Amino acid sequence: MDHTGIIPLFKPAGFTSHDCVMKLRGILRTKKVGHTGTLDPEVTGVLPICIGRATKIAEYMNEYPKTYIGEVTLGIATTTEDAGGEVVEEKVVESSLTHEDIRKVIEQFKGPIKQVPPMYSAVKINGKKLYEYARKGQTVVRPERDVNIYELEILEELKIQNNVATFGFKVHCSKGTYVRTLAVDIGKALGYPAHMSNLQRTGAGPFTLEDCYTFEQLEEKVAQGNITDSLMPIETAIDHFPKMTVDDTVAEKIKNGSVLPLSMELGDERISIYNEEGECLAIYRKHPTKEGLMKPEKMLKI
Repeated sequence: MDHTGIIPLFKPAGFTSHDCVMKLRGILRTKKVGHTGTLDPEVTGVLPICIGRATKIAEYMNEYPKTYIGEVTLGIATTTEDAGGEVVEEKVVESSLTHEDIRKVIEQFKGPIKQVPPMYSAVKINGKKLYEYARKGQTVVRPERDVNIYELEILEELKIQNNVATFGFKVHCSKGTYVRTLAVDIGKALGYPAHMSNLQRTGAGPFTLEDCYTFEQLEEKVAQGNITDSLMPIETAIDHFPKMTVDDTVAEKIKNGSVLPLSMELGDERISIYNEEGECLAIYRKHPTKEGLMKPEKMLKI
């Protein structure tokens, strides 16, 4: 079957992003399936999946800001910074800790911050993924990365019982943010070991939980012969780029990969170029060497 578009998948717990791709290849009977950035196996929620020609734009979708809801547990630290790891530190949480204490601390994590990637992550150091070192009990120096926390709020009241405390939170953040590490760093700022005890991604760029389909729903749609109902157009995924519409004459030039006059001040941005029927033909960028021109970076319709 020749399908093209984006499926906003509800990723279940226990699946890696790669597992999701493999399962969808089986359901849709096509090899042209690609995910748009990894989600930890135990994290559930929004994972946009590219089908057919849409795999060409997966790299742009990696750039999306993300939204999560989750839970922080104070008083216990783990190897993996989440509930799946081994306990490495414990400290009794004082009953005097208040919701207001946490509210004040999380304010310092809003805006641009620096993070050190966790050892259990896919970041590569010297050609090896960090989790490969971690599984051998090795710790390596990791470079800090700059991320941005656009919004951060407490969702559920602080609960203290059995010497630990938990509270729910919601975060809207830039790509590359480790929410596990955010939970740990909030704990440190409060004076406690901590880990992220639950997490669900509720948004990735324009895609939300409300848009998502489960594997079971997709299998049912395939059986009924209406899987196309579940595919969102390529244009949805790149709607954040500046747009330009061209007539049929220029559209033919674009299909041939022609260099075009620069129509607006782009800087390092990309521009999506559409035909008069509203289909995105290509992604263009400012030409690196020729002043006043732009060149195709990705051809979407040939």
